[in-house]
Amino acid sequence: MNLGTRIFFSYIIVFVICFSYPINWILDNQRTRYLEGVEEPLVDQANIMASLVGREMESKRFNPANWLTAFEQMHARPISARIYSLAKTGVDMRVYITDDKGKLLFDSLDQRNVGKDYADWRDVRLTLAGKYGARTTPDVVDDPATKVLYVAAPILISNRIAGVLTVGKPTTSINTFLRNAKPQIFKVGLLALAAAVVLSYLVSIWLTRPIRRLTRYANNVRHGRRVDFPKLGRGDIGEMGAAFARMQQTLEGKEYVEQYVQKLTHEVKSPLSAIRGAAELLEENVPSRQRSLFLKNIRNEANRIQALVDRMLELSALENQKILQTSKRISAEALLRTAVESKRAILEKHRLSLTTLPPAKARVKGDRLLLNQALSNLIQNAIDFSPAGGEIILRSQIEAYLLKLTVEDHGSGIPDYAVNKVFNKFFSLQRPNAREKSTGLGLNFVAEVAKLHNGSVELENRKTGGVRATLSLPLPRPKISPSVGKSRDLVSS
Repeated sequence: MNLGTRIFFSYIIVFVICFSYPINWILDNQRTRYLEGVEEPLVDQANIMASLVGREMESKRFNPANWLTAFEQMHARPISARIYSLAKTGVDMRVYITDDKGKLLFDSLDQRNVGKDYADWRDVRLTLAGKYGARTTPDVVDDPATKVLYVAAPILISNRIAGVLTVGKPTTSINTFLRNAKPQIFKVGLLALAAAVVLSYLVSIWLTRPIRRLTRYANNVRHGRRVDFPKLGRGDIGEMGAAFARMQQTLEGKEYVEQYVQKLTHEVKSPLSAIRGAAELLEENVPSRQRSLFLKNIRNEANRIQALVDRMLELSALENQKILQTSKRISAEALLRTAVESKRAILEKHRLSLTTLPPAKARVKGDRLLLNQALSNLIQNAIDFSPAGGEIILRSQIEAYLLKLTVEDHGSGIPDYAVNKVFNKFFSLQRPNAREKSTGLGLNFVAEVAKLHNGSVELENRKTGGVRATLSLPLPRPKISPSVGKSRDLVSS
């Protein structure tokens, strides 16, 4: 499981844990919150009505029949009230009154209860004791849906508790509110969870994007590709990436120096041995003709070392480039024309003909000097292995957004053992018409130029004889027209 997935699922687990408890708590305590909202106005109602009854009792005007008539008229009144999702069509409040002993004096719901002893009911008992009295009791035993909330208030006469007035309110409306509210709570919870999932996904992408960039960069470095160092920001990951880049540069530099010292030492050994041997022979008394040959050999080997060092410096400078220093659009026709002109004299010297097929009408982005050098090296390679009077064919074509520059000769081809070595440093095959060995750095230079341009180079034997060298360079992708939706043709600009 990758880091982004782990972060995503970690966020989901955290959100589920954090959301589940509050939602369950809200659902479990929602009924209590509704009861609290109903109980508070019942306290006001009970105390107001207890005050009225107390005044009537104090003036000897209390008559339960009058209260019964008032409640009957109240229950008979038509009501049509829309309270959010609740349609209220009648008054469901109930009232009963007891004396100071708990004996029932009035019951708005059922007058047959008058005379019963309510002293043991919690609301009556606590109120007579001077405390706050309230209770919740179902009308039907073991049926929570029929619960009624009762709130009591003392009836005071001359600051003495002369009785208790209790107001009752059925919780059926509360049950309706709860039934309607629970789906809404679940809906909001699910929407919040969905939002949390989306945000967790986006956050995981945001957190892991620098790591993915750094991973791609590391893979590109491992495969030898030249890419820009990614933008990682200024946080811990940015510091880690910078440390990684410094480590990579240090390791590459160390390995680069070790390889070059080893290879250069190996290649210089042979000409140095030849120079030392010739110099030792010159110390002896040798004929002038042989002396001239030894001096010529010293000059040739010194020139070879010089050429080797020059090409090494040129190649090392190229390999140390992470990106192109200069980049311009160059037409394929200009590249071919410049390369051919630079080799015109050598072609005539070796009595070789060079055929340039009509160039592709395309422009490639890159370093003009490096691309000219690379193409010139491929042409020079073809010249070195072509027989006198042979033909070299230079062509360019476009395939799958690649400009392919091809150099074909009619030489002896590449031996099987050398097919996978031709681009190695210092690897060189014996030229048919040359006594001196090449530096073995030309094709490696071409490969580095191709890599720097995000392209490639390939050498293969032709079926009809000779070698085909192909330098492939990427072309810019065509823009998509919004109105047409089709790719434009590649044309020169």
